[in-house]
Amino acid sequence: MRLRQNLNDVFLFVIAVEHQGFSAAARQLNIPKSTVSKRVAILEDKLGLTLIHRSSRSFSLTEAGQIFYQHAKNAVDEFRYAEENLLMRQQEPSGVVRLSASVPVAQYILSDCLPELAERYPKLLLQLEVTDRYVDVMSENFDIVIRSHFHTLADSGLIQRILSHENIIAIAAPCYLAKVGSIHEPQDLVNHAGLWSDMQMNPWHFQHRSGEKCSVRPNIRFMANETEVLKGAAKRGIGIALLPEAFCTPELSDGGLVNVLPEWYAGSVTTSLLMPTRRGLLPSVTTTADFLVEKLKK
Repeated sequence: MRLRQNLNDVFLFVIAVEHQGFSAAARQLNIPKSTVSKRVAILEDKLGLTLIHRSSRSFSLTEAGQIFYQHAKNAVDEFRYAEENLLMRQQEPSGVVRLSASVPVAQYILSDCLPELAERYPKLLLQLEVTDRYVDVMSENFDIVIRSHFHTLADSGLIQRILSHENIIAIAAPCYLAKVGSIHEPQDLVNHAGLWSDMQMNPWHFQHRSGEKCSVRPNIRFMANETEVLKGAAKRGIGIALLPEAFCTPELSDGGLVNVLPEWYAGSVTTSLLMPTRRGLLPSVTTTADFLVEKLKK
């Protein structure tokens, strides 16, 4: 689609309004006053509207000029931001980046990533607040918030970037399995000791890789709404727990824990990165976000 207006004319109009006159705008741009006046007149002619009341002593916008100025200024501001952002990206990212994350995310996801980021960009000052409470990104002035969630996040007007999807698996210690024997399908868990994170004591819902679904309720042996506590109980052989696979990777690798139902999973957890709108974001923030997405997305 061909633009009806010369964008240079729109830019000159915005500068003239910002500096309250053609003379001041011309001095700012180091061009003749007549050029500014002529180009704005051409813009008005194409629009078929008078944008500026002119006299030897005053410079003011008409009603139409005020409306046009607001939209034109937004466009010019976006261009300025894009230009400044690109220029700053050519420099080494620097400055403070304030992040918030829940305890599990900090322990299992960010504990390695953020030190690596700090090494890569020495001029960045990363400030991580670890809390499981709900934080208001805007009012608390966070640049980035990272949270794991089981359901789709509501539309909050924030930028949402998905870092990972993790299956939730049933895990137990070899010493527990040595006492109770093998487990082949979810229904086998009915008589087993369950380590519960859900204080509502809802059944455990499983889905097979083929799509088959089933529900089961193990015996309640232990309850905690904290991942590390549940994993610790499982490692001691107290029972079977449902945990995100990524949170158990070291123990699954060294044999400290076993995925007792490798063909089944009990739902999934999504980890998302949230940021305020891109307007006004600093390169230090986008650099941090891009690094985390590159490092964690899968």
